[in-house]
Amino acid sequence: MGKKVTKAIFPVAGLGTRFLPATKSVPKEIMTLVDRPLVQYAIDEARAAGIKEFIFVTSRGKGALEDYFDHSPVLEQELRSKGKTELLEILKNTNMDSGAIAYIRQHKALGLGHAVWCARRLIGDEPFAVMLPDDVIAADKPCLQQMVEAYNETGGNMVAAMEVSPDRVSSYGVLDVADDQGEMVKIRGMVEKPKPKDAPSNLAVIGRYILSPNVLRNLNQLKSGSGGEIQLTDAIAAELTQGNDVYGYRFKGQRFDCGSKSGFLQATVSFGLARADLRDDLHGYLQDIMSVDKTAQ
Repeated sequence: MGKKVTKAIFPVAGLGTRFLPATKSVPKEIMTLVDRPLVQYAIDEARAAGIKEFIFVTSRGKGALEDYFDHSPVLEQELRSKGKTELLEILKNTNMDSGAIAYIRQHKALGLGHAVWCARRLIGDEPFAVMLPDDVIAADKPCLQQMVEAYNETGGNMVAAMEVSPDRVSSYGVLDVADDQGEMVKIRGMVEKPKPKDAPSNLAVIGRYILSPNVLRNLNQLKSGSGGEIQLTDAIAAELTQGNDVYGYRFKGQRFDCGSKSGFLQATVSFGLARADLRDDLHGYLQDIMSVDKTAQ
């Protein structure tokens, strides 16, 4: 049994230009999905997987994201004086203990691999998770928890994977499969954003990773790859050439790409319908607009 995964890196340095003008003043990661910021879903998932140290790779203008995890004494006192214990309980989940959370600045947008590399000194020589808050995954058992349990059996490196339609492969890192065991896939290679005709499969990498500290050493050696950025995919693929295992893990759950407007809207509807306090109103409203839409046609 190797070392436990207790550290996670959250790359949140992006400008979120797809969500302008909102992201002019609000970091995309704290835009709300129903009533919780995107990043809270990632934090909750990490906690469920046993993560104890949370490392955020940020950039200028992300102060509101850092403030979000601080205690808010005035707000807490106000809620306490009004006896609003349920809201106090909700706030408790947003607070981080002193020392549990660290912020590292990425000064230039040089890609996901570079963002992970920025956190190397805080990771040291132990396995770690990487979570992209844009990928929100609705699942009975949180996705990273599923992966940590599988990783405890396999070791090596592991990436979350899902089938995408062949015409969408050029938006993803894609797995070259050596041995497909269903839930677990042993891979022989990874290709970043291939053209559909060049894709080795339609099994795409999604924003959850459990990685060996070797990957950080590989990032040290890398020159810029696809799109002039330092690609995490390349550093993971280098593990294969060094004789180390890399697995794809087909997680159980539904993934929403909240880096896109349509994905964010779909997630809002889906998470809204999953909430007992919102379901009936929202469902009724959706039925109404669908019937109006059909009549109009």
